[in-house]
Amino acid sequence: MAQPYLTQLIDLVDRLSLQSSDGGRISCKHFFSGAAAYRDDQIFMSQTPVGLALKLGDDDCETLFANGGHVLRYFTKSPVKRGYVILPSAIVEDETKLRSWISRSLDYVSS
Repeated sequence: MAQPYLTQLIDLVDRLSLQSSDGGRISCKHFFSGAAAYRDDQIFMSQTPVGLALKLGDDDCETLFANGGHVLRYFTKSPVKRGYVILPSAIVEDETKLRSWISRSLDYVSS
């Protein structure tokens, strides 16, 4: 079941030519019922049945929540994953905005 999400995430990383600003290695692996992208050993992005989510600092999370983002729960009754935001479709569908937010996430996990 996770294979389509892993393929989607790998395709996204390739399509956007994502790179860590400090040369860290980016990889994608199965994760729960979906897939996760890692910068070295740090998760910065996940693609699951609930959507595409990024790990970000509090201010960036609040900005995205105010603009249509949602809290991340991997399962219906699971706790909210603090520091993660499910991206609104307006960002997911705009490669320029998406690349910018993913870069922020990569910078965040690198700090």
